[in-house]
Amino acid sequence: MVKQLIDLSHTINPGMPCYPGTPGTVFQTLCSIEEDGFVEQLLTLSSHVGTHVDLPSHILKDTPSLDAFGLDRFAGKGLAIDVRGTPGQIISIETLQPALALIRECEFLLLCTGWSRYWNTCDYYEGYPVLSSEAALWLTGFDLKGVGVDMMSVDAPDALAFPVHNILLQKGTVIIENLTELPLLLHRPFIFCGFPLKLAKAEASPIRAVALVDGPNYC
Repeated sequence: MVKQLIDLSHTINPGMPCYPGTPGTVFQTLCSIEEDGFVEQLLTLSSHVGTHVDLPSHILKDTPSLDAFGLDRFAGKGLAIDVRGTPGQIISIETLQPALALIRECEFLLLCTGWSRYWNTCDYYEGYPVLSSEAALWLTGFDLKGVGVDMMSVDAPDALAFPVHNILLQKGTVIIENLTELPLLLHRPFIFCGFPLKLAKAEASPIRAVALVDGPNYC
């Protein structure tokens, strides 16, 4: 029996942080109780808003969009690794190596950098830790469904070629960005669920990321 549900998602609202260059989120009232007897809103938002999943077609031409992925690709055994205080803000193979045995057994690897504490501040947009290209390539050697991070991108803000996106998505490993509350998952077994909206031809989608926690701590 599941003992706890942990919400790993940021709230979607107007004025929320967006990737530089992405239009902001807008909520517009279409109908009100006073005038129409019911409330309805028009929501304008990017497919990459807030906590979201990236599919291969986000970066790679002629690759699968969301339509090609079944629901099972967005849920599975999770592992959160503590990479806070990573030297040089580079998450290397050496950083991940101590968790090798656990990585082999998981389906979703979530990297806890602690960067979500800067959400809604200017600091959120730059200086965050990133996987090295070598570490990203190393991770493609495992049977991972997805890699998730608690910052706005798996690539550095000045990485115009998006090397980590390319490496992971070429493998078919989905990328989850803008997670939060990852420290609550450290040293605990959990099932990760991050179901996208059922959008046609989508290259990405906002998700409600949740951890289903049950059982004792790893240590």
